[in-house]
Amino acid sequence: MITVLILAIIYLSFISLGIPDAILGVAIPAITLEWSVPLSSFGIISVLVTAGTIISSFTSVYVIERLGTGRVVFLSSLMTGTSLLAFSFAPSFSWLIPLAFPLGLGAGAVDTALNNYVALHFKAHHMNWLHSFWGVGASAGPLIMGTMIMSRTWHEGYLVIGLVQLSLSLILFVSLPLWKKHASLAEHTHNSGTKAVDPLRVRDLPGLFSALAVMLLYTGTEVGVGLWGSTYLTLEKGYPVAKAAFWMSMYYGGITVGRFVSGFVSFHLSNTAMIRWGLLLSVFSGTLLLLPISPVLTGVILVVMGVGFAPIFPSMVHETPVRFTPQHSQRIIGLQMGFAFLGAALIPPFIGVVIDYVSPASLPLFITGSILLQLFFTIHLDRTGRRTRA
Repeated sequence: MITVLILAIIYLSFISLGIPDAILGVAIPAITLEWSVPLSSFGIISVLVTAGTIISSFTSVYVIERLGTGRVVFLSSLMTGTSLLAFSFAPSFSWLIPLAFPLGLGAGAVDTALNNYVALHFKAHHMNWLHSFWGVGASAGPLIMGTMIMSRTWHEGYLVIGLVQLSLSLILFVSLPLWKKHASLAEHTHNSGTKAVDPLRVRDLPGLFSALAVMLLYTGTEVGVGLWGSTYLTLEKGYPVAKAAFWMSMYYGGITVGRFVSGFVSFHLSNTAMIRWGLLLSVFSGTLLLLPISPVLTGVILVVMGVGFAPIFPSMVHETPVRFTPQHSQRIIGLQMGFAFLGAALIPPFIGVVIDYVSPASLPLFITGSILLQLFFTIHLDRTGRRTRA
């Protein structure tokens, strides 16, 4: 019973983690209209959010050792909720800049803590379903923001989402005793007290560079599509803001449903097979966007791309103990999270600059190129892993 309850809390935490992730992309056109800021300026917000995420990711191992997973998740949710609430009261764009960093700081700690916890105590299908619940939050966020923009303003959108986040943090606070009970139960069945390995001892492992490159490119591409997809649909394909917000919500819905289905598929296919099939479907979708297709089909193709993205991240994380041995997995997962957030920090701002100075039409070309690079590094990683285990 305790295991079921803790799983429910973990899934709820990932819903909370996903809600803020996609709302900035939906709000960009409205914020630009109100404050007349260039599109490239939003790259600053993205960089600061992800800088906080990277810092909390690399330091989370030590924070979790001091506070425990439950407290870290609660405090991080409280921090993100407070930051979102402050966003809603910002009187100018410059106010958003200092608020972006604590938003990322809270998100990174939750992500790393829960990924490590599930990797240690649960199976592959739980990892996929965990990230599926992130997609529930990531799908709900744009719907809430789009609805509020249509009926009121983006300020009210951040207000509502901030209050939702704080309500979830209250639930997490009430559930704190469950974490202690489950940790006590897990000690009898798992050797969960293993210390993290020094990064200097894992940096020369075969295939590590390729694994980190895939995570950096994947997360940067997924976040980049989420951040700039709405702008692409409105400026290049002529979508109204509300309609663009709907299709970006469906994009995250594709990731959500895809990860839920991937949880069942993981009973029959290996992690490596799921990663390759996901990348192939993503390449196919990106290629279609390069063709002169009708605007009506563009939103549908973005949803299909989301389905292709679905198994890549959780399968990469769950495959880590197999590729690099269990004794190295905790540290490498931490490195993967850090590089994933680094990709989210670097790639979306770069896309924003390209869109601002070239054209929104360049977005599909960048996406397709990034996915092809991921496929290349994945093939190299799989071959390296086979040679290492041989």
